[in-house]
Amino acid sequence: MTIRYGCQTYTWQMSYEKYKNSFADILDTIKNSGFSGVEAEVCMLGSFYNDSNLLQEALAMRGLELAALTLALPWLGAVETKQERDEADRLFKYLKQFPKTKLILVQLPGDDRSNLEERQRNGLSCVNAVAQRAYDSGIISAFHPNSPNGSVFRTAKDYEVMFSGLDYRYVGYCPDSGHIARGGMDVMEVFRNNGPQILHVHFKDISMNHQWRTMGQGVIDHKEIVNLLQNTGYTGWVMVEEESNEAEANPVQATTDNGLYVNTVLQ
Repeated sequence: MTIRYGCQTYTWQMSYEKYKNSFADILDTIKNSGFSGVEAEVCMLGSFYNDSNLLQEALAMRGLELAALTLALPWLGAVETKQERDEADRLFKYLKQFPKTKLILVQLPGDDRSNLEERQRNGLSCVNAVAQRAYDSGIISAFHPNSPNGSVFRTAKDYEVMFSGLDYRYVGYCPDSGHIARGGMDVMEVFRNNGPQILHVHFKDISMNHQWRTMGQGVIDHKEIVNLLQNTGYTGWVMVEEESNEAEANPVQATTDNGLYVNTVLQ
């Protein structure tokens, strides 16, 4: 198997009210842009989240795979709230219909980084608990840190805490090139030092002043990252995601441009 490329639907989620019921159209754009898979946060599935058969049919008719589904929750307490646990359990039941699909766990950022150590400790406790229950259900999961100002896992020091606190018996690591760079870290170093834990990958490009860019228009050498992944035997998914102002205004064009970059430069 080789690395496969897909598209993350956060590009549309930035304008959620406009696209919340447009998942079929989003799949069309992803397919037409040359990607072979899709990853979505469950809120973007719309009516497809009520019937897994509908999603299976929609994917099959386009020749796409459901690479991953994302569960994004606050996880502020030492244990999950009832609502958080119920949301996770509902997703577990849904994912059982998609045996090859990974579960990507994202802790929602807050407004700031107050009570940092407690929030980091609680976040890891909840992530590990969710991942263990997913594992018991036959689901592979990976944790995806992010980089907004209120994220508690965004700097090199935060990553040390994260890597020492994740329970790798049950959960892997989903690096995001853009978030790593935005946190002031060396992207290649993070990928190189954590290869065995990497189960899923996100690519985003970024400018020198940390503004999101279309793939190939920023400063991250994604071709070098692909070479590293290939040399270390990675055979999973790389999901391209764009959060630029241009992508928010025109997600179809952004996805088309990113697909062209993937197919002409990375593959």
